[in-house]
Amino acid sequence: MNKEPLDPAKAERAVRAFAAVPFAKLLGMELGEIQSGVASIHLTVRDELKQNQGVVHGGAIASLMDTAAAVALLTLIEVHERVTTTDLTIHYLRPITTGRMSATARVVRRGQRVMVLNIEVTNEQGRTIATAVTGYIKLQ
Repeated sequence: MNKEPLDPAKAERAVRAFAAVPFAKLLGMELGEIQSGVASIHLTVRDELKQNQGVVHGGAIASLMDTAAAVALLTLIEVHERVTTTDLTIHYLRPITTGRMSATARVVRRGQRVMVLNIEVTNEQGRTIATAVTGYIKLQ
């Protein structure tokens, strides 16, 4: 969707903001590539992230997706603007038990106050683990 070049000030803000999220650190998330309106976040599977059936907990995947979406938006909004999630609809497509997951979020609609993103989580083999659509709103 977005063909704008990545603004260096917005990229720096996105990197700093990601580094300042304690929950992302707790889960072990790592910042991947960022572009204008696009961000990827990685998470290595650990036992602490699994539910009692031995697969990664849906909440960990949801957090990975939400974090990738927030970073993607930070590359587009003005440095003084703040946003928050309004909804997150996830489709879990296959379990993951080992390896590393990567969530890639892409802004598909950037309105004046409401923004919509698509997110895909893949495993190391590039197979889709989950997809989501999420909405964000600018805070006033």
